[in-house]
Amino acid sequence: MKNRWSDRDAQALLSYYGEDYPRELILRSYSGRLLGAEPSLVLHGGGNTSLKDHFPDVFGEPAPALFIKASGFDLAAIEPQDHVAVDLQRLQSLQTLAAISDQAMLNELCASRFNQSAPVPSIETLAHALLPGRFIDHTHADAILALTNQQGGADHVRRALGEEVVVLPYVRPGFPLARQVAEALPKVPQARAMVWEHHGIVVWGDTARQSYDRMIELVSRAEQYLAEAAPARTYSRTDESAEISDRRLARLAPVLRGLLAASTGDDGRPYRRCVLQPLVDAWTAGILAGGSRSQHVSPPLTSDHLIRTRLLPAWVEAPDFDDEQRLRSQLEEVLAQYAQDYQDYFERHLSRLPTTATATDLRPRVVLIPGLGALCAGSDAAAARIARDVTAHTLEVKDRIAAMGGVYRVPEEEHLFDMEYLPQQQLKLGDGEQPLTGDVVMVTGAAGAIGSGICSRLLQAGAHVVATDLDDAGLQSLVGELSERYGDRIIGLHQDVSEAESVAASFAEVCRVWGGMDGLVINAGLAHVATLEEMDMEHFRRLERVNTDGTVLLLRAAAGLFRRQATGGDIVLVSTKNVFAPGAGFGAYSATKAAAHQLARVASQEMAANDVRVNMVAPDAVFAQGERRSGLWAEVGPERMRARGLDQSGLEEYYRNRNLLKAKITASQVAEGVLFFLERRTPSTGATLPIDGGLPEATPR
Repeated sequence: MKNRWSDRDAQALLSYYGEDYPRELILRSYSGRLLGAEPSLVLHGGGNTSLKDHFPDVFGEPAPALFIKASGFDLAAIEPQDHVAVDLQRLQSLQTLAAISDQAMLNELCASRFNQSAPVPSIETLAHALLPGRFIDHTHADAILALTNQQGGADHVRRALGEEVVVLPYVRPGFPLARQVAEALPKVPQARAMVWEHHGIVVWGDTARQSYDRMIELVSRAEQYLAEAAPARTYSRTDESAEISDRRLARLAPVLRGLLAASTGDDGRPYRRCVLQPLVDAWTAGILAGGSRSQHVSPPLTSDHLIRTRLLPAWVEAPDFDDEQRLRSQLEEVLAQYAQDYQDYFERHLSRLPTTATATDLRPRVVLIPGLGALCAGSDAAAARIARDVTAHTLEVKDRIAAMGGVYRVPEEEHLFDMEYLPQQQLKLGDGEQPLTGDVVMVTGAAGAIGSGICSRLLQAGAHVVATDLDDAGLQSLVGELSERYGDRIIGLHQDVSEAESVAASFAEVCRVWGGMDGLVINAGLAHVATLEEMDMEHFRRLERVNTDGTVLLLRAAAGLFRRQATGGDIVLVSTKNVFAPGAGFGAYSATKAAAHQLARVASQEMAANDVRVNMVAPDAVFAQGERRSGLWAEVGPERMRARGLDQSGLEEYYRNRNLLKAKITASQVAEGVLFFLERRTPSTGATLPIDGGLPEATPR
C-alpha cells in the first residue's frame, strides 16, 4: 500500500486552519483523511481516529481529553471539529466496572462530552481511551480482514505481522472490547498495534505521522502475505457480454425495486420506495460464477457493516432472464423466503432486546444474481452506494480467502444480532426522511426556466431527479449547479422526447442507474408564433412532434415501467393556460398543447387501475428561474414585444397585470404545484391546477 503522507500537504492544511484549532488536532485530521481516501482501509464512515490532548474545562483549566472521530463521520472529509472532545479521566474510570448495558454506555459517552451539542462519539471511544499512544488509528483494512476472517486467522496474522502485534479474538465492540483491550495490553508491553478479529487493525504512535506510517507498513505486510499465499484473481468480459448485462439490468431492476418497496399502510402513499445501486461488472459476475452459494450468502466482514448490508444477502438461483414473468416469480419467492428467515432470526434473539423492539424491516439490502452481479438497496442513493461498496469489498475478501483454501469464519449469530441492533449503530442510520425520499422523478425539458425550478424543488423534497433535455450544455450546467448542493441525487440525460429510441434509452438508463422511476414531469415543449393563414406546416409539425408526439411517447414509456414496478406512479404534465384560453397567433402551440392535455386526461383513466395518477398544472408566462431564461419565451418573446411595443420588462409587466391577482408567475410556484401532485396531498387524478394569478377566461370548465 502506498504511503501518501506529504509534508507539503500537511503544512498546507495547517496553514488553512491557522490558529483556529490546535496543531496536533489539524494533523490528526490530515492523517485521518489519508486513511479515509483509501477504500481498502475504510468505507463510508468506518474506521476511527483519536488524539489524546487537553480541553479547557468550565474553569478554564486544561482537562485531559480524548478527541475522537464522531460516530458515522467520513474519514475522507474529516475536519478538526469532527473529532469530539470527551473527558478522558471519566472514561478511563469505567474500566473498573464489570459490565454496563449498551444504553448506559451510550449515556456515558454522551455525558462525557465537554460540549453537549457535539455529535455522538464513536462506539470505540472507551477502547481508544485505554490504549497507549497519543495518536490512534483504527481501520477495517481488507488485507487484515482476509487474514482474520478464516479458520486459523490468528496464526496468519502472527506470521504476516510478527509478535509485536497483539491479536484479540472477536468480542462485541463497545465496553466488552474495551475491557479485553485493557486486559491484554499488560501482557505484551512491547506491542505497537492490535488486530481485533473481524474488526480490523489498530495502531498508535506519538505523532500523526508515526501512527499513519505504522498503519501503512503493517497493512502492506498483510497484502504481501496474501499475494504470496494466493494472488488475486482477475475476470474479464467481452463487449457482447457487457451489452447482455446492460439489457438484463434494465429489465430486472425495476421488477426487483418494486418488490423491495415496503408497505406503509397509507392508502395515499402505499409504498416506501428504495433506490438501487448496481454492482454489475465482469469482476462481480466472475466471483459469483466461481464461488459457491454458501461462500457468498454469509455475514459481512465486520459487524459494523450489518446496518448497511443486513446479516445476509439474498441469492437468486438460476435466474430466468429471458422470461420476465418467470423472473418475477423467482424474485418473489426469494424475497418471501428472505423475509421469513429474517423474522426467524429476529425472534431467536428477541429476548436480548427491550420488550418494545421490532425488526427494522424484512427486506434484504443486497441481492446477488448469478449471471448479472449484485443489486444493492438503500433509502436513497447514498445508502445504496454504501451497501454497494461494502458488498464489493466483501466479495473480494471472501474470494481471497477461498483462493487461499481458507474457510470463511464469522462471529456467533447472537453477537451479530447484538451489533445490528446496538443503539449507537442504529443512530448512524438517522430518521430524517423527507416526503419524496426514495422516489425517482424524471423532469423533461429540465434545462429551461420551469424545468430547472421543478428539479430544484423536488431535490429539496428528498427526491432523486433525472433531468433530461436536448440542450446538453444547459443540462450540464444545471446538473453541475444542483449537484453541488444535493450530491448524486441528480443525474442528467440527453433526451429527444420526439424520438421513441431516445425516450426508451433514457428510461432504460434510469433503470440501470437507480433501479426505476416513480414520477414523470412532462415539461419539454416548443412554441411558435404565426397566424393560421401564415402557418408554415413544417413549423406546426415540429411543435406537434415535441408537444404531442413527445407526450405520447413519454406516457407510453411510463405506463410500461410503472406496470412492471407495480408500486403505482405519478405523472404531472406542465400544460398551459392556452389550453383553455388560446391566443391569436398561438395556434400551433395552443393546439399541440391541448392535444397533450387531452392525452394526459386519457392516461389518467387508463392508468388508474395501476395506481398511477396523472394530473396537470397550467401556468402562464414564466420568463425565468434566476439567471436561467425560458427557452420558450426566447422563441416567442421578441414577436410578442414587437406586437405590443414593449421591451422585456414591459412584456413581463403586461402579463403580470392581466391576471386578477396581479401576480408574477414564477418557476418556483409551478414547482410547488407539481410537488402537490407528486406528494399526493389529495386523492386527485385527471385534475388541472391553474397557476396563472387568476385568468377568468382560462378557468377549467
